[in-house]
Amino acid sequence: MSARRDGTADKRRVILDAAIRVFAREGFHRCRVSDIAREANVAYGLVYHYFRSKDEVLDTLFTERWSLLLEAIAENDRSDAPVRDKLHSIASFIVDSYRNDPDLMKVIIVEVTRAANTFGRAHLGEIRQAYEGISAIVASGQEDGTFRSDISADFATLCFYGAIEQLLTAWIFDEIKMPDDEFDSATQMLVETVCDGLAVRTGVSA
Repeated sequence: MSARRDGTADKRRVILDAAIRVFAREGFHRCRVSDIAREANVAYGLVYHYFRSKDEVLDTLFTERWSLLLEAIAENDRSDAPVRDKLHSIASFIVDSYRNDPDLMKVIIVEVTRAANTFGRAHLGEIRQAYEGISAIVASGQEDGTFRSDISADFATLCFYGAIEQLLTAWIFDEIKMPDDEFDSATQMLVETVCDGLAVRTGVSA
């Protein structure tokens, strides 16, 4: 029984991994279920055995990755680390996700989070949950005096996540070439830029 279950899980994973490659290469709307099956080297009908449509495949890919981001945000929110370290950890998680699986991150950013379509709108609640989690961390930094309070935590969150997403978009479309040994420095620069802008200024009321 366990072997059969493992085999089932393996086939499902093979299909999902193939879908990542096809969606990243051809775009979600241009590809067909048959393209996923061909890429996965499985029968066309087997894709439908696990997923009702290619929309459900994309939904699964997004939910898997986004749930990990939400978990990382929540974990950092619960920690006793300084607020800058929390934001750096979140930024590193997102950048490392791209570094480890650029095709998947391309699919998530291009086909979901930046897509003004039905699918993107269907996940607005989950996307907002991430923003709200980061905003709560920024607000905690305002409460403890690390960050200035004259800037909305929600606005600061838009700047923080927006900067990360824009950086990843530049990498995805090869607008900026990033050597493997410079991802960490790029993350550090981004976090410092945002956090320094939020820092309480000496001699200026927060």
